[in-house]
Amino acid sequence: MVLTPAGRIDHSSADDFQAALKPHLDRCRAAAHPIVLDLHELEYVSSVGLRVFMMAARQVKDQQGRIVVAGLTPLVKEVFDISRFNLVFDIYEDVDAALGATRKGG
Repeated sequence: MVLTPAGRIDHSSADDFQAALKPHLDRCRAAAHPIVLDLHELEYVSSVGLRVFMMAARQVKDQQGRIVVAGLTPLVKEVFDISRFNLVFDIYEDVDAALGATRKGG
């Protein structure tokens, strides 16, 4: 499953992003339905948006599923690095690399 949020994830859009993500997270369990978040169209993520990402990572981990991110724009990559989300998520250069890793389990 590849999901591609676009624009901004901030105070005004974080709840909508979380609601859209929820059904996919619920299906993301051990050996089934890994999620790739393709962030190449994401322009900005605030701390409220980062909270949604953190909650998603926790839910998937508790379900023994797999969620990864790919295609970070320079600004979003900087936010992920500063907030140390590069330790929370496996991050890939692009969707093809992320899909390959989720298929191999690596």
